[in-house]
Amino acid sequence: MTESGAPDKAAGAFRTIGELSRETGLPQHILRYWETRFPQLRPLQRAGNRRYYRPADIALVLRIQSLLEQEGYTIRGVQKLLMTERKRGGGKVDLAAVQEIRDSLADGLEQDKG
Repeated sequence: MTESGAPDKAAGAFRTIGELSRETGLPQHILRYWETRFPQLRPLQRAGNRRYYRPADIALVLRIQSLLEQEGYTIRGVQKLLMTERKRGGGKVDLAAVQEIRDSLADGLEQDKG
């Protein structure tokens, strides 16, 4: 359950900018700013330009946040790192995160069957 009393979303669920902001502790204006600085970060935009962050977008936000806050990168440094990885065919695959998403999807399928 969240602080507002609403049930937590599944790991693979899309998040609005407000939900992602609450989960990461990042202000919404920072998330919007990062969208202008990192071309890889492109949430879906639906009616009224409402943003929906996919699991891959959420993982990228968390990675950018970690690089900036824990590892001491600058915005430009993170941009260069992400561009280099893109040119090499992508970054490291987080196997644990992939397995967690897979397990979450499998649980959801089981709940739908039952």
